This record gives sequence, structure tokens and C-alpha cells, in this order.
Amino acid sequence: MISSNLFACNISDCDEHVETQYGNVHCIMTGTLKANHPAILTFHDVGLNHKSCFETLFNHQDMHEIIRHFPVCHVEAPGQHEAAKTLPAGHTYPTMDQLSEALLSVLKHFGLRSVIGLGVGAGAYILARFALNHPDLVDGLVLININPSAEGLMDTFATKITGWTQTLPDTIIAHLFGKDEILTNHDLIATYRHHITTTMNQANVSQFFRSYNHRNALEFVKPFLIPDHMFSLSDCFIFLLVCRCSTLLIVGDHSPAVDAVVDCNSKLNPTKTTLLKMADCGGLPQVDQPAKLIEAFKYFIQGMGYLSSASMTRLRSRTTSSSSLMSLDGPRSRAHTNELQRSQISSHSNDEKRVRSHTDVSMDSISSANQSVSKATEVAC
Repeated sequence: MISSNLFACNISDCDEHVETQYGNVHCIMTGTLKANHPAILTFHDVGLNHKSCFETLFNHQDMHEIIRHFPVCHVEAPGQHEAAKTLPAGHTYPTMDQLSEALLSVLKHFGLRSVIGLGVGAGAYILARFALNHPDLVDGLVLININPSAEGLMDTFATKITGWTQTLPDTIIAHLFGKDEILTNHDLIATYRHHITTTMNQANVSQFFRSYNHRNALEFVKPFLIPDHMFSLSDCFIFLLVCRCSTLLIVGDHSPAVDAVVDCNSKLNPTKTTLLKMADCGGLPQVDQPAKLIEAFKYFIQGMGYLSSASMTRLRSRTTSSSSLMSLDGPRSRAHTNELQRSQISSHSNDEKRVRSHTDVSMDSISSANQSVSKATEVAC
């Protein structure tokens, strides 16, 4: 447990470089710490910083209801903040595992007793790793575009080929956005290409990207040997679901991370996990459809016992005949289309073979699912 004497004090707009054993990380802390509320801890994706990754989301008027109740801590990986100097020659960039451990220093520095993690891509991986290693410090996770797997041999080879044939900005764009989005949403792609080229330190981004590509697979299930004297069978194993907190997985259906997020969903505790697949949405849902993401975030937090008095907009829903999907209607904000946007929520149940079947859900179920599952059900054998 991290102790603190900072609770109930206002630390709005605190901008600091926090020293950790794996290098300094740039942090922006806003809001008022409350003893009975966790903080929202964000971590960005490769090629982005807290502004380019989360500014559209946190500046949205619907987000004000959340940040009025929760302090927010934005964390930027070493050398990824605006106007960052090139890291020293010979500097060994932290691994993904080390970056997750660096968050301990951040929590201690600001006196945060617990957090709700909000991460995208590499940031989602880092926060998931942190939750696995320090479950008592994480109340919940909202993971956008998470890939829990390590790169395979073919992936590593493809990455090397791409590095030889493409510039770094092109490689980052392909990581962030799907092929259709790159071909059709020219304004958005141009904006982020300009950001990566002019705002970010290219050498530092390359090191962060290399670290992400060398990540280890996340172990959501770990085997534990039962001693022989307890059972007659030797080498008998039980399996412990080590990710104990409520988790909301989010991905756009045109994102390059769709398959990875679905795979992650299959590995997590089905009683604690909700998958939100946003229809007609690209690689950055928090930029593309912030209002719909915020609505899901509100219900998720409410299901954890917070925001009970918050104004919750009722959503019109319809269930399709082919699968259990929820449609969220509203005008699209993307430049290249005037179609109405829809969001799909898929909630899955688990059987003995860990095959998940579709069940009907609504936005309310994000809230009620969290409230109906007790801590005693977090371990599965």
C-alpha cells in the first residue's frame, strides 16, 4: 500500500519529470486527490504523447463529468514529451516491463493509492502489465488497442523489412491506423504524420517503438503446482486468473489491432471483462468517436461504484438478429464520411474449454456486470 499525505489537496496542473529507477518520465497531474476515489492514470501509444493521444478525449464536454470527480495523471514514456532532447548515446531504453514498474515511482511521487488505468496500444500493454504485477493498486483498466502477445518470428522479420523500406513516420502511421483509414481519411493521417515528424523526437520514438516490438507476452493465467501431499495425483496444477480488476477492452472495427484485442478478450476473466468493438471506427477511437467512448467509460466507472449521481445520457439500442450487438446512433465526426456512427458491445461467457459465446448486452450491462461480481469470484480453477 502506498501511503500519502496529499489526499484532499488540490494539485491542479502539476507538470513534472518524475525520477524512476528506469529513467525520468514526464507527468501531468490535474484535479483534486480524494481518499475514496482512485486517480485516472493514462499512458499513450508509440509515436504519441499525452496531448496527441488523449487531448481530444479529455477536452470533450462529456468528459467534464468524469474529471470533475477524479484526478488525472498523464504519464509519458522517457523522451516522448514535446521538445524532448535526444536521449544520451549509449542509453538503454527501458523495456515494457520496466516502464510498467516505473509507474510505482509515479504513484508514490503523487501519493496515489489506487488508479483506473486508461491506455492505448503500447500504453495499454504497460498498464495491463502493471495491473498483473500490482493488482492491489489498480481498481480498473480501460485498454484501447491492446496487443497482449509477443512478436513472433514472422512479425520480427516483417518489422525489420518495414524498417528498411519505410520511414519511421510511415511505420508509426501503419501501427496506429488501419489501411482503409490511411487511404480515405487524409486530413487525420496528415495531422498525425505532421505531429510525428515535427513534434516528436524521432530518435527517442524509434527507441520506444523498438522496446514495444520486443515486449514479452502478458500472462493472464499462471499455473501453480499443488503439493503432492495435498492430492494423490502428482504434478497437479491449478490456474489462477491473475488479472483481478474489472477491464473494458475497446477497439475500432477498422483498427489494425482488432484481432489482438479479440485475442486478449479470450484470455481474460469473462466475468470481469467487457469488449467494446466500435463500428465504423478507426485506429484511435478516443479521437474518432470520443463521445461514444466516454459514454462507455462513464458506465464502466459507475459499475465500479463511482459516479452514481452523474448525469448519464440514455442510449437508444437495438439488438441485431445475427449477434448480440448494441448500436449507438449519432452523427460521425470523421472528415471523410457523413454516415451515422454505431458502436458494438460484445460480452462473452466462458465454458470449460474457454470458448466464449455471445450474449445480449447493453451499456447498462457494463455497469451492472461490475456490480454483480464479487471479489470472491476472481480465482478460477
